[in-house]
Amino acid sequence: MSIKRTAFGTIDDQEVEAFDIETGSIHATIITYAAVLSRLFVPDGDGRQADIVLGYDDPASYVQNRGSAGAICGRYANRIADARFTLDGETYSLSANEPPNHIHGGFGGFSKRIWTGEPDTANNAVRLTLHRPDGDEGYPGAVTASVTYRLTDDPALEIVMEATTDRPTVMNMAYHGYWNLAGHDSGHIRDQHLLIDADRYTPVGPGKIPTGALAPVSGTAFDFRSSRPIGTMIDDTTQLPEAGYDHNFCLNDNGQPLRRAARAVDPVSRRGLEIWTNQPGVQFYTANHFGKASAIGKGGAIYEKHAGFALETQNFPNAPNIPHFPSAVLRPGETYRHIMRIPFFIA
Repeated sequence: MSIKRTAFGTIDDQEVEAFDIETGSIHATIITYAAVLSRLFVPDGDGRQADIVLGYDDPASYVQNRGSAGAICGRYANRIADARFTLDGETYSLSANEPPNHIHGGFGGFSKRIWTGEPDTANNAVRLTLHRPDGDEGYPGAVTASVTYRLTDDPALEIVMEATTDRPTVMNMAYHGYWNLAGHDSGHIRDQHLLIDADRYTPVGPGKIPTGALAPVSGTAFDFRSSRPIGTMIDDTTQLPEAGYDHNFCLNDNGQPLRRAARAVDPVSRRGLEIWTNQPGVQFYTANHFGKASAIGKGGAIYEKHAGFALETQNFPNAPNIPHFPSAVLRPGETYRHIMRIPFFIA
């Protein structure tokens, strides 16, 4: 299959490229800024195509709008408390881009960089790479990171994130895409159904930093063990002060290489997806930031609060500072490897 490579625009006189890949009824566009999955067309129950990921028509909009739409976040996605951590007895101070904390790799994290993209026609894939120096945003170690987007005939989207380092460091890359299974321009996602395979979640305190507890979801707004509309309890501000979700769920371990994180269905279009991963957690986020400032998306679509939902498979937030959370340490000679597999189906 051919992979189309085109210019997508420029950022600070640097060219941003786009790559188009397709298989059967699925068509994706990946751009080199932030390694963003910019478009993903999937058919509904009647065969009608719609682009089901939020995004923008030009590089400037990806830079200007909050929310990391479709981006690969790192070196450490999500939050690190007080913008510091200790590793092998040495404390490292990171950029405090969400004072006093650090989020998504800092001011110049992976989601703020132009990656190098190469098509892999034999595997119907695009591989993007990024090199960051020792001391970048305060992190130890020079790292080489990569992400491969691949479409399979199932149909499914596979996203594989990898990284190596020359000094001990911490690593937690995440795909930060927003899904709207009715189409990116169709309004809110409150009526779309979601299941999350998690018996526990990590409650948060000030700054959305986990308290360290692993709390049961039973009897709370976080119980998605059975499929239900996303909006069922979203306005319960006693549990969800922002009237929206932005929480890490501790995925159940099925003893297999990949565990199912989630299953989502739009009951009107009947589009559905599952997310499978080798990571221990998933951040469920309902695009609450668009409530403070809406954005003009692809084709002039207006993105407002709850315009999409993110399911970011990941290590737990602030894991470098909480010993009983899964380790995020990456050492020389090791390869960080984060797998997401996203099959699509008609419900």
